[in-house]
Amino acid sequence: MAAGGAGRFGGLGNKILLIVNETASSVTARGRVVIQKALGADHEVRCAETTRRGHATSLARGAVADGTNVVVVLGGDGTLNEAANGLVGSDVALAPLPGGSTNVFARSIGLPDDPAEATAATIEALEANSIRRVGLGSVNGRYFLFHVGMGFDAAVVEQVEKRGDLKRYLGHPLFVYAAVTTWARHYDRRTPSLAVRHRDGGVDDGYFALCLNTNPYTYLGDRPLDVAPEATLDRGLVCLTLRSLSLGRLSNIAATALRRNAELSGMRGVDYATDLDDIVVEGHGPFPYQVDGDHLGDAERLHITHEADILDLVVPTEV
Repeated sequence: MAAGGAGRFGGLGNKILLIVNETASSVTARGRVVIQKALGADHEVRCAETTRRGHATSLARGAVADGTNVVVVLGGDGTLNEAANGLVGSDVALAPLPGGSTNVFARSIGLPDDPAEATAATIEALEANSIRRVGLGSVNGRYFLFHVGMGFDAAVVEQVEKRGDLKRYLGHPLFVYAAVTTWARHYDRRTPSLAVRHRDGGVDDGYFALCLNTNPYTYLGDRPLDVAPEATLDRGLVCLTLRSLSLGRLSNIAATALRRNAELSGMRGVDYATDLDDIVVEGHGPFPYQVDGDHLGDAERLHITHEADILDLVVPTEV
């Protein structure tokens, strides 16, 4: 991933806010101290812990107001999403550190999944002024870094969150278990739940829709699930909609996605469109949705847009 300096960071001596979610799956008290000391060797660092949902957004907005240069987030994808929503449109850069169970976005931009190794890469990127202005998606006014899931996908996330106390210990096996039980018991596989409309048409009979700003969709251990290679931070959104939840169809899609740089475009039962900047999803009644891995409840209509060049992002110097 190529990076271009934003011009205001100056390598060393940045004013940094380190936002930490202590409840995230792979965050430890010792790890936080080590990371704070490492960042503080050449930069002015202040640390703040999140205490409630939405707190990271408030902290990030405060950082914009007090002249902070960089907001570093040690937490999961949900905390990172909140911080990004507080920084959009500003010239304060976002730097993710993996602290959750999957860390989709941090890994998608080339960071190691180990927090200490990712910190070293981030420090190197700051010294090199490796800052890139990127685009984000927005769903009903909330920005997302990597994807929005609607229908079956969001129902799986909801089941995972109901077992949040197990997430730190079980990680990816919990997601697999939730996917199987949701398919078997917690989702209507017989009736389409949503209609998707975009520039290239769309479908009336969707069961599961994804709108992606980056690829992969997620990870199973070290294996990425590549569903949309065209989804990058400097292009429009990719939207794919499944018109069936049959076991054979899902198995075929999963097997294809596990192949590196695989494509789902052209597969039977999949509506696939790229470089989109405006998408409308309407439910045949309320349907669940999730944003960057956080279940946000049910909706009857979602308006999804792409906004280019809206966030400064610290990216590794070598990807």
